[in-house]
This record gives sequence, structure tokens and C-alpha cells, in this order.
Amino acid sequence: MPEPILTRRALLRAGMSGAALSALGGCKVLDGLSAPDHQLRRFMERANDLTKAMQRGVLDRDALAQEFQPADIRQPQRPNGVTDPQDDAYLALKSKDFANYRLQVGGMVHQPLSLSLDQLRAMPVRRQITRHDCVEGWSCIAEWAGVPLAHVLSLARVRIGARYVLFHCFDTIERSLTGAVRYYETIDMVDANHPQTILAWGMNGAALPVPNGAPLRVRVERQLGYKMAKYIRAIELVDGFSDIGRGRGGYWEDRGYEWYAGI
Repeated sequence: MPEPILTRRALLRAGMSGAALSALGGCKVLDGLSAPDHQLRRFMERANDLTKAMQRGVLDRDALAQEFQPADIRQPQRPNGVTDPQDDAYLALKSKDFANYRLQVGGMVHQPLSLSLDQLRAMPVRRQITRHDCVEGWSCIAEWAGVPLAHVLSLARVRIGARYVLFHCFDTIERSLTGAVRYYETIDMVDANHPQTILAWGMNGAALPVPNGAPLRVRVERQLGYKMAKYIRAIELVDGFSDIGRGRGGYWEDRGYEWYAGI
């Protein structure tokens, strides 16, 4: 259904990119967008709910995003967001080529995990050539390699009542009076268990580059790029996110973006 996707993206570009620029450049046009009673925000939340209902109601839960052929990869994967984190913990790992990296998996699980990159790479591998669609309007096709998130969650044995997967990231987006604000994102259990949702450690036949999220990022192929957290340091299973950040489920969602960014 190309037309609804384009219309929705145009709305996001017109409103949400303005919100991002407002935070970074002092623009006052959409200063009130983060307020719960903002008219544009209410409109977008209704559109968000409709998009989610249509995708979940019409499509099969395991319906796949389009996959492509190697010949379709015609340009390098364009990085999005932060491209070179300067956090001390990240720089220390990067200096040793992530040999000491451990992915922590906890929260509402019976079996907390601490996994090295070698352990993640030894798990079942899914390779997929998919298109990354950014909220800014650009797209890139790349091949991703990684372990299905569902496999990792099965090892952790998720507790009954867990509703969301929360990704904690290394990259600091901003600093406030209370300290560093690091990127975080959430997806629900439907997307977490989707066959194309992977913890990617490789891209285009090589190790995942730093600008694209090394050592580990998530790919959620049926959603827009800002949902695909990079530089993942930990995964937490939670039953809600109202007490995390500003309670909207993600760094950009806290600043006016939609929580559900299905395409």
C-alpha cells in the first residue's frame, strides 16, 4: 500500500523533523509538540494507532518485509543518528575491537544472560537483504547478518507479563542537568518475535561498522529506522515504559515521534 506510507512519511517529515531541529537549533515552531494535549500530537497519535491496527489486523503477524537481491545493493548503507559515540565505556570497547563486549539480557526473564560477540555469532544466523527507511525520507538497501532476537529471548526464558523489549544503548544523545541521556528504544513482543527482527552483528558481508551501530544493533524490518537501536549495551524485558525517560517508549518518541512506526 504505497500511498498511505508516503503520506504518513510526508507528515512525519513536515512535523517531526521540525521537532528535532527545534531541539537542536532553537526553532520555536513546534516547541509544544511534546505536550500531551498538543493538537498535532493528538492527530499523529490517532494516525499511529490506525497504522498499527491496520498492520496488525490485516497482515499476518509473521508477514515479511520485502527482501532483495545482492544486485540491489547499489550504495553503502547510509548511517543514521549518532555515528561515532564518544562515551568512555564505548571507546574502551572500541579500542579493543569489542573483544570485551558483553550483551546483558535481564528484566522480566527467568535466566539473565551475559553474551559475548563470539557467543552471539555462534548462534543461529539469519541473513536478509532489506531496505532501511528513514523518517527523513531516504532509503538504503543492505544485507544484514545476525541472530534472531526471538532466539536470544528463548534462552533468557521471558516471564509471563513481559510486554516490551527495551534496548539500552551506549550512545549519549544529549546531556542534561541530571546527566547523560543515552538512546533507548522499545518494541513489543509481536515485533520482538518476528522472524526478521535480528540482533545484527554484520553488514554487507563484513563486521558491522561503527557508523552503523557496532558492535550490535537491532533490525526491525517492518518499522522506520529510528526504531532500530544501535550500539546496544543491554536488553531489558519490561511490562511497561511509563517510568523510563519521559514515558513515551523511546528517545525520539519522548520528543514527539510515534511509538509505532510501522511501514
